Amino acid sequence: MTTTLTDVRIATIRLPQDMAQFDLVTSFFKLRKQIFVDRMAWPLHHAEGIEFEQYDTFDTVYVIAHQDGRAVGGARLKRTDCSFGGGKVVYSYMIRDAHLGLLPGMPTNLCHDEPPVDPQSWELTRFAALPIPGLAEAILEAANRHLHQVGATDCLFLGPPAFLRMATRLGWTPRRMGDLVGNDDGKFLAFACAVRQPAMAA
Repeated sequence: MTTTLTDVRIATIRLPQDMAQFDLVTSFFKLRKQIFVDRMAWPLHHAEGIEFEQYDTFDTVYVIAHQDGRAVGGARLKRTDCSFGGGKVVYSYMIRDAHLGLLPGMPTNLCHDEPPVDPQSWELTRFAALPIPGLAEAILEAANRHLHQVGATDCLFLGPPAFLRMATRLGWTPRRMGDLVGNDDGKFLAFACAVRQPAMAA
C-alpha cells in the first residue's frame, strides 16, 4: 500500500509535559535506528532496536510525523541555552559541543565563530523522513511553526548540502556558520535560518 501525505499526521511533542505521547517518541527512535544505523551505517549508539543519545533529554521537543501510531519521519528541537551533565563534561547542543571538541569523531571546525547560547535560538537535529512526497517539507514547516509560537528567532541545522538547498527551496534564508566539513559519515555543514512567519493554511 502506498502512503501519501494525506495519511500522515504530525505531532509536536514537548517533554516532559507530553509524556502521554512518549510512545510516538519511542517509534521515532526506532525509525532513527532504521535510517541512520541500518541504512546509512552511522556508528551511533543503539540498543533494543532504537537509536538515542545524550541529547534525547526531558527538555526536548520532537516533531514527529506518524501514521497509525508509527513514526514515518521527524526531527528533534533543542534550545541552545540549555545544558546538562556534570563533572568534567557539560553538554549543550550538538553543533556547539562539536565546536568545543566534546564529541569524538565530529569535526571541531564546523563554525567560524562560537555557536550561540541564546533562548531564542534552537537547534534542529536527527531529521529523518521516509520517501513520502512532501513529508520532509511538512516536518520542517511544523518545526518552524512551533519555533514561531515559542518566540524563537533562529534555527540551527547540521546536515548535508542537500539539506541547505531544501531549506532554501522552502523559503528559509540559510546563513552558513562555517565551511563544508566531513568525517566517516559524509560531508555536512552547519547553518542558521531565521524563523519564518508560518504559511497560512489554505
